[in-house]
Amino acid sequence: MVNPYLIHPATIVEKIRESDDINTYRLQLVDEQVRARFRFAAGQFNMVYLFGVGEVAISIVSDPDEPAFLDHTIRIVGRVTKGIAELKSGDVLGIRGPFGQGWPLDEARGRPVVIVTGGLGCAPVVGAIESIFRRRTHYGPVKILHGVKTPHDLLYRERFDAWRHVPDTEVLLTSDQPDKAWHHHVGVVTELFEQVSIDPATSIVLMCGPEIMMRLGVPILMRRGIPATAIYVSLERHMECGIGLCGHCQMGPYFLCKDGPVMRYDRVAQWLGRVGV
Repeated sequence: MVNPYLIHPATIVEKIRESDDINTYRLQLVDEQVRARFRFAAGQFNMVYLFGVGEVAISIVSDPDEPAFLDHTIRIVGRVTKGIAELKSGDVLGIRGPFGQGWPLDEARGRPVVIVTGGLGCAPVVGAIESIFRRRTHYGPVKILHGVKTPHDLLYRERFDAWRHVPDTEVLLTSDQPDKAWHHHVGVVTELFEQVSIDPATSIVLMCGPEIMMRLGVPILMRRGIPATAIYVSLERHMECGIGLCGHCQMGPYFLCKDGPVMRYDRVAQWLGRVGV
C-alpha cells in the first residue's frame, strides 16, 4: 500500500468537461512504484493537492479494478478547485490517499442492489457501479435511480446510457425542472421508488446525494420493508486532513474522513440534518 500521508505527484492524462463548472480529471501517478502499489475501494476519496494553493477532498470515481488511472470529478466551488479548473492535460497535481470507508460490495454479493443518487452526488458511487458490472454475475438485479434539478445538471450521460444496456439492470432518471427535450420522469428521485420492484428482504441500498434526499428517501424505503441495516449512505462534510485530526468533518461521535464517508444508515440517522454536530 501507498503511504496516504505523503503527497504523490500525478499527471493529468485527460480533462473531460462535464458542464460549465464541472470537469473530470483522469490522473496517473508519476512514480511507477507508487502507481503499482496504489489501491482503493469504491467510495473512498483522495486529497487532491494544487501545489502552492492547497488541497480538497474528492471522491475517486474510477473503477478500483483499474488503479493505473484515478478519475476525479471536480466542481468549481472555491480557491483550490478554481485553480485546478485552469489546468490542462500534462499538468501535475498532488494526490494524498486513499482515505475513508467505501461501499460494502462484498456484503452486496448475491443480492439485489438499489442505487439512489441525486445531482453530482452520483460521483461517489460511479466506481461501485463499474465494479459491480465488471463482476455482473456475482450480484442480483441492479436498479439505478438518479435525480437532477434540471437536465443541464445530468452528468455522465454516456455512462447512464451504457448502464441501461447491462443485463438485469434498470436505469431511471428524473428531473425537477425539465426542458422540452427531457423524456424521462418529471419530479423528485423518491417518486421513482414506486416505478421499480424491490425485494425488501434481500436488497441492499447504496445512496448518495443531498442530505435532504437521504432524510426524506430512506424512511420511504424503510416503509417498504427495507431495514436501516441494509441501507448505506455516502455523507459529505468539509474534510481538511483525511485522518480525523482537524475535526471539521465530525458528525456526532464520528469523523467522516475515517469512519465514513460511506456509513450504514442506522449508525448516523440521528445526526442527519442536525446543525453543529
